[in-house]
Amino acid sequence: MKHSFCLFLLLLCFGCGRLSAQDYVNYPLPQRPDTLRILGVGNSFTDDGMAYLPELLEAAGIRNVVLGRLYIGGCSLERHCREYEAGNASYIYYKSTENRWETISEQATLLDGLTDERWDIVVLQQVSGLSGLYESYQPWFDRLVGIVRWHCPHAGACIAWQQTWAYAGTSDHGDFVRYGRDPQRMYEAITSSVRRLQEERPVDVVIPSGTAIQNLRHTELCDSLELTRDGYHLGLGAGRYTAACTWFQALVAPVFGTTLAENDCRLEGTPYALTPREAELCREAARRACIRRLSVWLGPVGCEP
Repeated sequence: MKHSFCLFLLLLCFGCGRLSAQDYVNYPLPQRPDTLRILGVGNSFTDDGMAYLPELLEAAGIRNVVLGRLYIGGCSLERHCREYEAGNASYIYYKSTENRWETISEQATLLDGLTDERWDIVVLQQVSGLSGLYESYQPWFDRLVGIVRWHCPHAGACIAWQQTWAYAGTSDHGDFVRYGRDPQRMYEAITSSVRRLQEERPVDVVIPSGTAIQNLRHTELCDSLELTRDGYHLGLGAGRYTAACTWFQALVAPVFGTTLAENDCRLEGTPYALTPREAELCREAARRACIRRLSVWLGPVGCEP
């Protein structure tokens, strides 16, 4: 009873906006831990971003990273909070402990994933169609952070954020109309919303997947490869590979002091194998996206070959 009452007070403080940016404490990335544990809580865009991380880790010779993907397709920040409140087992939970994804459960609760490991980093994101509408972030972001803080076994876990990508110009996604069916307008709205999140909350670690994809759209790959498979989900080759490179550069590289530039993963042995030139451009798009803090980005960093 005492636990439930304390949780109620914590969520009330977050939900009512009583926590200022100064009151909301976040924590930095760990440095050279024995094992790095990363959990992504989101939707299919989280799935896209993390899918090829094990391949990149293996190519880098890093075998002490535990990954978790806990998601519901099309899930918003608000829905995560409501799924938690209802105790619904609506999540699919994948886990990688030896650089290989395994399905843990197709009927998991939010708590199943949050409490499964002593996560060092928990990555959140907004559903893609609302990612450029900051009014959709609150109070749900604060409430979800409160849930993570209360239940994650690691009290000092870093709360990070994935910046999603703009849809392709040909996308028929129903939410694309919110942005005038203009990819650049959608990208700028997403960037502005994440920048505001950083201004109001100490979310110092952002995975700029959206900027990496936008960078790639300014290279020779844009015309030769499909970066999305349906106008919004990433293509199973260059698209997902670039997003995974961005996760690696934003989260793994600074923790272990490694570099993405020398990673020779090209998805060889799969139907989505990349040429050396294609992989190089994808890695460079991700690396350049991570050069500057999102709070000062005004648009995609040039990524010409």
